[in-house]
Amino acid sequence: MPEKMKKNYFINLIGIILVFLVMMGIFDTGILGAKTNYIMGIAIIAMMTVIIVCSLNLLTGYMGEFSLGHAGFMSVGAYSSAAVTMAMINAGITLPTVLYFIIAIIVGGIFSAFVGFIVGIPALRLRGDYLAIVTVAFAEIVRVAFTNFQITGGGKTLSGIPKVSDYHYIYIVMVICVALMYMYVRSRFGRAVIAIREDYIAAAASGINVTYYKVMTFVLSAFFAGVAGAIYSHYLTAIIPTFFNFMKSSEFLTMVILGGSGSLTGSIIGAAVLAALPEALRDFQIYRMLMYSVVLVIIMIFKPSGIFGTWEFSLPRVLNRVFGKNQKKGGAAHE
Repeated sequence: MPEKMKKNYFINLIGIILVFLVMMGIFDTGILGAKTNYIMGIAIIAMMTVIIVCSLNLLTGYMGEFSLGHAGFMSVGAYSSAAVTMAMINAGITLPTVLYFIIAIIVGGIFSAFVGFIVGIPALRLRGDYLAIVTVAFAEIVRVAFTNFQITGGGKTLSGIPKVSDYHYIYIVMVICVALMYMYVRSRFGRAVIAIREDYIAAAASGINVTYYKVMTFVLSAFFAGVAGAIYSHYLTAIIPTFFNFMKSSEFLTMVILGGSGSLTGSIIGAAVLAALPEALRDFQIYRMLMYSVVLVIIMIFKPSGIFGTWEFSLPRVLNRVFGKNQKKGGAAHE
Protein backbone atom coordinates (compact mmCIF):
# COMPACT_ATOMS: atom_id res chain seq x y z
CA MET A 1 0.00 0.00 0.00
CA PRO A 2 1.43 3.42 -0.94
CA GLU A 3 2.56 5.67 1.91
CA LYS A 4 0.17 8.43 0.84
CA MET A 5 -2.79 6.04 1.08
CA LYS A 6 -1.68 4.87 4.53
CA LYS A 7 -1.45 8.48 5.64
CA ASN A 8 -4.95 9.22 4.32
CA TYR A 9 -6.43 6.22 6.08
CA PHE A 10 -4.71 7.24 9.32
CA ILE A 11 -6.09 10.79 9.13
CA ASN A 12 -9.60 9.49 8.44
CA LEU A 13 -9.25 7.14 11.41
CA ILE A 14 -8.31 10.08 13.63
CA GLY A 15 -11.44 11.90 12.43
CA ILE A 16 -13.62 8.86 13.24
CA ILE A 17 -12.13 8.63 16.73
CA LEU A 18 -12.70 12.35 17.34
CA VAL A 19 -16.38 12.01 16.38
CA PHE A 20 -16.68 9.09 18.79
CA LEU A 21 -15.07 11.13 21.59
CA VAL A 22 -17.48 14.00 20.93
CA MET A 23 -20.43 11.61 21.20
CA MET A 24 -19.08 10.25 24.47
CA GLY A 25 -18.61 13.79 25.75
CA ILE A 26 -22.25 14.56 24.99
CA PHE A 27 -24.02 11.34 25.96
CA ASP A 28 -21.89 9.94 28.79
CA THR A 29 -21.71 13.23 30.68
CA GLY A 30 -25.40 14.04 30.27
CA ILE A 31 -24.51 17.57 29.26
CA LEU A 32 -27.86 17.93 27.47
CA GLY A 33 -29.77 17.21 30.65
CA ALA A 34 -33.21 15.65 30.22
CA LYS A 35 -32.83 15.59 26.43
CA THR A 36 -29.71 13.39 26.51
CA ASN A 37 -31.52 10.05 26.14
CA TYR A 38 -33.83 11.49 23.49
CA ILE A 39 -30.93 12.77 21.36
CA MET A 40 -29.05 9.53 21.95
CA GLY A 41 -32.02 7.56 20.63
CA ILE A 42 -32.11 9.64 17.46
CA ALA A 43 -28.36 9.08 17.00
CA ILE A 44 -28.75 5.31 17.42
CA ILE A 45 -31.57 5.12 14.86
CA ALA A 46 -29.50 7.28 12.49
CA MET A 47 -26.46 5.00 12.82
CA MET A 48 -28.59 1.90 12.24
CA THR A 49 -30.13 3.56 9.18
CA VAL A 50 -26.68 4.45 7.83
CA ILE A 51 -25.76 0.74 7.78
CA ILE A 52 -28.86 -0.39 5.91
CA VAL A 53 -28.88 2.51 3.43
CA CYS A 54 -25.20 1.97 2.58
CA SER A 55 -25.94 -1.73 2.08
CA LEU A 56 -28.80 -0.85 -0.28
CA ASN A 57 -26.44 1.45 -2.17
CA LEU A 58 -24.31 -1.60 -2.99
CA LEU A 59 -27.23 -2.84 -5.07
CA THR A 60 -28.70 0.39 -6.39
CA GLY A 61 -25.65 2.58 -6.78
CA TYR A 62 -22.82 0.19 -7.55
CA MET A 63 -24.60 -2.77 -9.13
CA GLY A 64 -27.28 -0.67 -10.81
CA GLU A 65 -30.26 -2.80 -9.74
CA PHE A 66 -33.31 -1.48 -7.90
CA SER A 67 -34.36 -3.36 -4.79
CA LEU A 68 -37.56 -2.55 -2.93
CA GLY A 69 -37.36 -5.36 -0.42
CA HIS A 70 -34.57 -4.32 1.91
CA ALA A 71 -36.96 -4.02 4.82
CA GLY A 72 -37.50 -7.76 4.40
CA PHE A 73 -33.82 -8.53 4.96
CA MET A 74 -33.82 -6.16 7.91
CA SER A 75 -36.77 -8.03 9.42
CA VAL A 76 -35.01 -11.39 9.00
CA GLY A 77 -32.01 -10.05 10.91
CA ALA A 78 -34.23 -8.49 13.58
CA TYR A 79 -36.34 -11.58 14.27
CA SER A 80 -33.61 -14.22 13.94
CA SER A 81 -31.25 -12.39 16.30
CA ALA A 82 -34.06 -11.72 18.77
CA ALA A 83 -35.08 -15.39 18.76
CA VAL A 84 -31.52 -16.53 19.51
CA THR A 85 -30.78 -14.05 22.30
CA MET A 86 -34.18 -14.60 23.93
CA ALA A 87 -33.63 -18.38 23.79
CA MET A 88 -30.22 -17.97 25.45
CA ILE A 89 -31.69 -15.88 28.26
CA ASN A 90 -34.60 -18.30 28.76
CA ALA A 91 -32.09 -21.15 28.96
CA GLY A 92 -30.29 -19.35 31.79
CA ILE A 93 -27.18 -18.49 29.78
CA THR A 94 -25.63 -15.36 31.29
CA LEU A 95 -23.13 -13.40 29.21
CA PRO A 96 -21.74 -9.86 29.23
CA THR A 97 -23.82 -7.35 27.29
CA VAL A 98 -21.19 -6.93 24.59
CA LEU A 99 -21.20 -10.68 23.86
CA TYR A 100 -24.99 -10.71 23.53
CA PHE A 101 -24.65 -7.80 21.12
CA ILE A 102 -21.96 -9.51 19.04
CA ILE A 103 -23.96 -12.75 18.87
CA ALA A 104 -27.08 -10.80 17.85
CA ILE A 105 -25.45 -8.96 14.93
CA ILE A 106 -23.63 -12.09 13.71
CA VAL A 107 -26.80 -14.20 13.82
CA GLY A 108 -28.88 -11.46 12.18
CA GLY A 109 -26.30 -10.93 9.44
CA ILE A 110 -25.82 -14.63 8.69
CA PHE A 111 -29.53 -15.43 8.54
CA SER A 112 -30.20 -12.47 6.27
CA ALA A 113 -27.24 -13.39 4.05
CA PHE A 114 -28.58 -16.94 3.73
CA VAL A 115 -32.03 -15.69 2.77
CA GLY A 116 -30.37 -13.24 0.35
CA PHE A 117 -28.53 -16.15 -1.27
CA ILE A 118 -31.74 -18.16 -1.66
CA VAL A 119 -33.61 -15.19 -3.11
CA GLY A 120 -30.73 -13.82 -5.13
CA ILE A 121 -29.95 -16.88 -7.26
CA PRO A 122 -33.28 -16.87 -9.15
CA ALA A 123 -34.10 -13.15 -8.73
CA LEU A 124 -30.86 -11.78 -10.14
CA ARG A 125 -31.45 -13.46 -13.45
CA LEU A 126 -34.00 -10.70 -13.87
CA ARG A 127 -33.20 -7.03 -14.39
CA GLY A 128 -34.75 -3.61 -13.95
CA ASP A 129 -38.43 -3.46 -13.03
CA TYR A 130 -38.74 -7.24 -12.85
CA LEU A 131 -36.11 -7.48 -10.11
CA ALA A 132 -37.78 -4.66 -8.17
CA ILE A 133 -41.12 -6.51 -8.33
CA VAL A 134 -39.52 -9.74 -7.08
CA THR A 135 -37.88 -7.98 -4.12
CA VAL A 136 -41.19 -6.33 -3.21
CA ALA A 137 -42.87 -9.76 -3.30
CA PHE A 138 -40.10 -11.23 -1.14
CA ALA A 139 -40.50 -8.52 1.51
CA GLU A 140 -44.26 -9.03 1.62
CA ILE A 141 -43.87 -12.82 1.90
CA VAL A 142 -41.48 -12.38 4.83
CA ARG A 143 -43.79 -9.89 6.54
CA VAL A 144 -46.82 -12.18 6.18
CA ALA A 145 -44.80 -15.17 7.39
CA PHE A 146 -43.63 -13.34 10.51
CA THR A 147 -47.23 -12.27 11.12
CA ASN A 148 -48.29 -15.92 11.28
CA PHE A 149 -45.31 -17.64 12.93
CA GLN A 150 -45.80 -18.32 16.63
CA ILE A 151 -42.09 -17.93 17.38
CA THR A 152 -42.22 -14.34 16.14
CA GLY A 153 -45.28 -13.47 18.18
CA GLY A 154 -47.72 -13.88 15.31
CA GLY A 155 -49.35 -10.60 14.39
CA LYS A 156 -48.63 -9.20 17.84
CA THR A 157 -45.59 -7.31 19.06
CA LEU A 158 -42.62 -9.52 19.93
CA SER A 159 -41.40 -8.13 23.26
CA GLY A 160 -38.91 -9.14 25.90
CA ILE A 161 -35.88 -8.76 23.62
CA PRO A 162 -32.78 -7.93 25.69
CA LYS A 163 -31.65 -4.32 25.31
CA VAL A 164 -27.99 -4.80 24.42
CA SER A 165 -27.65 -2.21 21.64
CA ASP A 166 -25.49 0.50 23.21
CA TYR A 167 -24.44 3.52 21.17
CA HIS A 168 -20.75 2.75 21.84
CA TYR A 169 -21.10 -0.68 20.21
CA ILE A 170 -23.36 0.59 17.44
CA TYR A 171 -20.94 3.33 16.41
CA ILE A 172 -18.05 0.86 16.18
CA VAL A 173 -20.15 -1.62 14.19
CA MET A 174 -21.34 1.17 11.87
CA VAL A 175 -17.74 2.24 11.17
CA ILE A 176 -16.66 -1.36 10.53
CA CYS A 177 -19.62 -2.06 8.22
CA VAL A 178 -19.14 1.11 6.17
CA ALA A 179 -15.38 0.48 5.98
CA LEU A 180 -15.96 -3.08 4.74
CA MET A 181 -18.42 -1.87 2.11
CA TYR A 182 -15.98 0.85 1.02
CA MET A 183 -13.15 -1.68 0.68
CA TYR A 184 -15.45 -3.99 -1.27
CA VAL A 185 -16.44 -1.39 -3.86
CA ARG A 186 -12.78 -0.33 -4.20
CA SER A 187 -11.56 -3.90 -4.66
CA ARG A 188 -11.43 -5.91 -7.87
CA PHE A 189 -14.80 -7.37 -6.93
CA GLY A 190 -16.30 -3.91 -6.71
CA ARG A 191 -14.74 -2.89 -10.02
CA ALA A 192 -16.29 -5.97 -11.62
CA VAL A 193 -19.70 -5.03 -10.19
CA ILE A 194 -19.37 -1.47 -11.51
CA ALA A 195 -18.40 -2.86 -14.92
CA ILE A 196 -21.59 -4.94 -14.89
CA ARG A 197 -23.58 -1.83 -14.04
CA GLU A 198 -22.04 0.17 -16.87
CA ASP A 199 -22.49 -2.47 -19.56
CA TYR A 200 -23.92 -5.86 -18.73
CA ILE A 201 -23.19 -7.43 -22.12
CA ALA A 202 -19.66 -6.05 -22.40
CA ALA A 203 -18.81 -7.25 -18.89
CA ALA A 204 -20.01 -10.77 -19.68
CA ALA A 205 -18.12 -10.73 -22.97
CA SER A 206 -14.95 -9.71 -21.11
CA GLY A 207 -15.06 -12.87 -19.04
CA ILE A 208 -16.69 -11.50 -15.88
CA ASN A 209 -18.95 -14.05 -14.21
CA VAL A 210 -21.94 -11.74 -14.02
CA THR A 211 -24.20 -14.05 -12.00
CA TYR A 212 -21.47 -14.76 -9.43
CA TYR A 213 -20.69 -11.10 -8.74
CA LYS A 214 -24.32 -10.05 -8.65
CA VAL A 215 -25.27 -12.80 -6.19
CA MET A 216 -22.22 -12.07 -4.04
CA THR A 217 -23.11 -8.37 -3.86
CA PHE A 218 -26.74 -9.22 -3.12
CA VAL A 219 -25.70 -11.52 -0.26
CA LEU A 220 -23.34 -8.91 1.21
CA SER A 221 -26.06 -6.29 1.01
CA ALA A 222 -28.50 -8.62 2.77
CA PHE A 223 -25.90 -9.40 5.45
CA PHE A 224 -25.45 -5.76 6.41
CA ALA A 225 -29.22 -5.20 6.32
CA GLY A 226 -29.53 -8.09 8.79
CA VAL A 227 -26.92 -6.50 11.05
CA ALA A 228 -28.97 -3.29 11.05
CA GLY A 229 -32.10 -5.30 11.88
CA ALA A 230 -30.37 -6.95 14.84
CA ILE A 231 -29.29 -3.54 16.16
CA TYR A 232 -32.84 -2.26 15.76
CA SER A 233 -34.55 -5.11 17.60
CA HIS A 234 -32.05 -5.09 20.47
CA TYR A 235 -32.42 -1.37 20.93
CA LEU A 236 -36.22 -1.08 20.91
CA THR A 237 -36.64 -4.52 22.63
CA ALA A 238 -40.00 -4.93 20.86
CA ILE A 239 -40.74 -5.36 17.16
CA ILE A 240 -43.81 -5.89 15.00
CA PRO A 241 -43.97 -7.23 11.41
CA THR A 242 -45.97 -4.27 10.09
CA PHE A 243 -42.95 -1.99 10.65
CA PHE A 244 -41.01 -3.81 7.91
CA ASN A 245 -43.39 -2.96 5.09
CA PHE A 246 -43.10 -1.61 1.55
CA MET A 247 -43.07 2.00 2.78
CA LYS A 248 -40.00 1.31 4.91
CA SER A 249 -38.15 -0.13 1.90
CA SER A 250 -39.19 2.93 -0.10
CA GLU A 251 -37.77 5.21 2.60
CA PHE A 252 -34.41 3.46 2.39
CA LEU A 253 -34.38 3.78 -1.40
CA THR A 254 -35.27 7.47 -1.09
CA MET A 255 -32.27 8.02 1.17
CA VAL A 256 -29.96 6.33 -1.34
CA ILE A 257 -31.22 8.38 -4.27
CA LEU A 258 -31.23 11.62 -2.29
CA GLY A 259 -27.62 11.22 -1.14
CA GLY A 260 -26.39 9.91 -4.47
CA SER A 261 -26.34 6.44 -6.00
CA GLY A 262 -22.77 5.23 -6.01
CA SER A 263 -21.67 7.40 -3.06
CA LEU A 264 -21.36 5.93 0.42
CA THR A 265 -20.87 9.47 1.69
CA GLY A 266 -24.22 10.40 0.19
CA SER A 267 -25.86 7.39 1.83
CA ILE A 268 -24.41 8.32 5.22
CA ILE A 269 -25.57 11.94 5.02
CA GLY A 270 -28.94 11.05 3.47
CA ALA A 271 -29.62 8.36 6.07
CA ALA A 272 -28.57 10.52 9.02
CA VAL A 273 -30.63 13.53 7.91
CA LEU A 274 -33.80 11.68 6.88
CA ALA A 275 -33.67 9.41 9.94
CA ALA A 276 -33.60 12.44 12.25
CA LEU A 277 -36.05 14.51 10.19
CA PRO A 278 -39.27 12.84 11.48
CA GLU A 279 -38.25 13.67 15.05
CA ALA A 280 -37.40 17.25 14.14
CA LEU A 281 -40.78 17.59 12.42
CA ARG A 282 -42.83 15.54 14.86
CA ASP A 283 -45.79 17.93 14.59
CA PHE A 284 -45.96 17.19 10.85
CA GLN A 285 -45.54 13.40 11.14
CA ILE A 286 -48.51 12.63 8.87
CA TYR A 287 -46.87 14.59 6.06
CA ARG A 288 -43.53 12.77 6.29
CA MET A 289 -43.89 10.67 3.13
CA LEU A 290 -45.27 13.69 1.27
CA MET A 291 -42.16 15.66 2.21
CA TYR A 292 -39.96 12.74 1.15
CA SER A 293 -41.73 12.66 -2.21
CA VAL A 294 -41.43 16.39 -2.79
CA VAL A 295 -37.73 16.38 -1.91
CA LEU A 296 -37.13 13.40 -4.17
CA VAL A 297 -38.92 15.04 -7.13
CA ILE A 298 -36.88 18.23 -6.66
CA ILE A 299 -33.62 16.26 -6.53
CA MET A 300 -34.54 14.27 -9.63
CA ILE A 301 -35.32 17.46 -11.56
CA PHE A 302 -32.33 19.58 -10.59
CA LYS A 303 -29.70 16.95 -9.70
CA PRO A 304 -30.61 13.44 -10.92
CA SER A 305 -27.33 11.99 -9.64
CA GLY A 306 -28.22 12.94 -6.05
CA ILE A 307 -26.70 15.54 -3.77
CA PHE A 308 -23.24 13.94 -3.72
CA GLY A 309 -23.38 12.08 -7.03
CA THR A 310 -20.47 9.62 -6.90
CA TRP A 311 -18.27 11.88 -4.75
CA GLU A 312 -16.76 10.44 -1.57
CA PHE A 313 -15.70 12.49 1.45
CA SER A 314 -12.06 12.32 2.52
CA LEU A 315 -10.76 14.27 5.50
CA PRO A 316 -7.19 14.54 4.07
CA ARG A 317 -8.61 15.98 0.83
CA VAL A 318 -10.55 18.63 2.75
CA LEU A 319 -7.52 19.51 4.89
CA ASN A 320 -5.32 19.78 1.81
CA ARG A 321 -7.76 22.16 0.16
CA VAL A 322 -8.14 24.32 3.25
CA PHE A 323 -4.49 24.52 4.19
CA GLY A 324 -3.39 24.53 0.55
CA LYS A 325 -5.44 27.69 -0.09
CA ASN A 326 -4.06 29.31 3.06
CA GLN A 327 -0.52 28.55 1.98
CA LYS A 328 -1.15 30.05 -1.45
CA LYS A 329 -2.62 33.20 0.10
CA GLY A 330 0.31 33.44 2.51
CA GLY A 331 2.79 32.98 -0.31
CA ALA A 332 1.08 35.64 -2.43
CA ALA A 333 1.07 38.10 0.48
CA HIS A 334 4.74 37.39 1.17
CA GLU A 335 5.62 38.12 -2.42
